Amino acid sequence: MTNKPKQIGTRGETAVVKALRAHGFTGAERRALAGSNDLGDILVAPGVIAEVKWGKAAKTASLNDVEIWWAQTLAEKRNSRADVAFLVIQRNGIGEDRAHLCRAFFDLGDLWPMASGRVEVPLIQLIDLLRDKGWGDPL
Repeated sequence: MTNKPKQIGTRGETAVVKALRAHGFTGAERRALAGSNDLGDILVAPGVIAEVKWGKAAKTASLNDVEIWWAQTLAEKRNSRADVAFLVIQRNGIGEDRAHLCRAFFDLGDLWPMASGRVEVPLIQLIDLLRDKGWGDPL
């Protein structure tokens, strides 16, 4: 039997994978834990990974929590040698069936090399941006 935080994380990762698959990333899959060299929670597409935070901690996240999780996401991007990495954080009032409405953080420079800075958008908007840049299944 896994512990409760691990169960919550698994539910969140599964919900985000379902949202990604429903919106053109049919190859999205949860990744196995890799210890200190974590590669991210989800392989979205070749070169794209996601880190997912779910449950009460995510819904009540402070700015400091987001900063810590963002640093974790960037480390996982390096570990996996991904082109794009993003952080998904569950919002209050958003359940597993509406994971596409979660908060998604990414670096503008991952999609537009002349830009930089972390931005927050709804996950569905980031999915659309990734597809516009050529990731995911053909439209």
